[in-house]
Amino acid sequence: MHPRLLLADLEEHPLRQRLNNEFHARPPIPLLGAMLVSHLVFKHSATAAQAEKENLSKLCQGHVCTAIDSSESHVLIETGAFRMRWELHTEFSSYTFFQPLTPGQELDPEATAFDAVNPEWLKGIPGKLIVATHVEVRAADEMPPESIIAGLSPDGRTMVASQVADNAAWIFTDFKINNGFSRFLVLNASMTQRQAGRTVQRLVEIETYRMMALLGLPVAKEVSKWLYTGEKELAALMDRIGQAKGGDDERDILANMSRLAAEVEHSVARTTFRFGAARAYHGLVMQRIEELREQRISGLPTFAEFMQRRLLPAMNTCEAISRRQEELSARVARNSQLLRTRVDIELERQNQELLAQMNRRAKLQLHLQEAVEGLSVVVLTYYGSQLVQYLAKGSKDLHHLNTDLITAASIPIIAGLVAWGTRRMRNKLAAEDAGAH
Repeated sequence: MHPRLLLADLEEHPLRQRLNNEFHARPPIPLLGAMLVSHLVFKHSATAAQAEKENLSKLCQGHVCTAIDSSESHVLIETGAFRMRWELHTEFSSYTFFQPLTPGQELDPEATAFDAVNPEWLKGIPGKLIVATHVEVRAADEMPPESIIAGLSPDGRTMVASQVADNAAWIFTDFKINNGFSRFLVLNASMTQRQAGRTVQRLVEIETYRMMALLGLPVAKEVSKWLYTGEKELAALMDRIGQAKGGDDERDILANMSRLAAEVEHSVARTTFRFGAARAYHGLVMQRIEELREQRISGLPTFAEFMQRRLLPAMNTCEAISRRQEELSARVARNSQLLRTRVDIELERQNQELLAQMNRRAKLQLHLQEAVEGLSVVVLTYYGSQLVQYLAKGSKDLHHLNTDLITAASIPIIAGLVAWGTRRMRNKLAAEDAGAH
């Protein structure tokens, strides 16, 4: 038998425990009986995480706190006065407070689940408040859903309602903000504690992701105005391309096209994250609604129907603007490439004309060189004949030679030698140049 292997003897991946803990992060909190849940969401920058943790450590001043579950991005704190859950996300952080209610307890319109928290601590939370919602959980026996439905006015606010969790509960909301909070009413008929916790968690996530998804709509409306101007400018530039009469016009159009391309790419870079985030948040909203397993209550729209009618058009607007941006970017790039091709062809034509002029000048220089070579033969022949004459004069006393006759006879010989030497040198240089190419 081999000795038994212990896991401690194996090298563990440094992220194993962290990844497994992330898999179990943010579990729903079991809820028993009547409960008031107050959920606050603050949008912050990426550098606010440390400030949030420092502010979170001040929460327990004056309270005896127990950290039931704690990680870098999730903390569950239990005190005698309240229970609070903190979650850190990429763009926002959420604070969810739980306050038990006694059966039949009437809630003041201003009541919250964080009344016991120091207001100064709440003011110290980094970021800007974007979501504030109450979820009131009651027993269906205590508050019958029929009485809620009967109290709805046909001319009043649009109420969204459905039965969820396999008809184990009823949910009512109008997604309106009253006294700073949107509100959900959950009437529990037969949900377990964990079912109630999951239902409340899904509701606050629906409200959170709904608002975060809608952050893309103002950006889409802003970009839409600029896109209209950019598309008109591109059309005008295309008209100018057809009317261009020279290289100067085309280069001016190309400069304007490059500027427009830079503006389009800047807009795309500025909005890509926001539109992508809106698409992701919308997907999470619809996923959480699907997880509710809702059933229609006669005469009232369900959550899915309400989102299809109110949220989906905004998301479609963001998607359409994002697609228009990408299409405008592609059109500008394509037209810029066509214009560059025209400019390049014009430059090639000009280069060909320049080369033709250079060829004509080279031929002219060759003719001038040949003329100079002829003159050089004459000059060299003249100087050569003069040397022969001087030599003949120096030796006439010895041999009684006729110097003029000797000079005249040497001229053809000298001219022939000079012409032969010049031609030979030119042929040698031409052969070397041909061999180099």
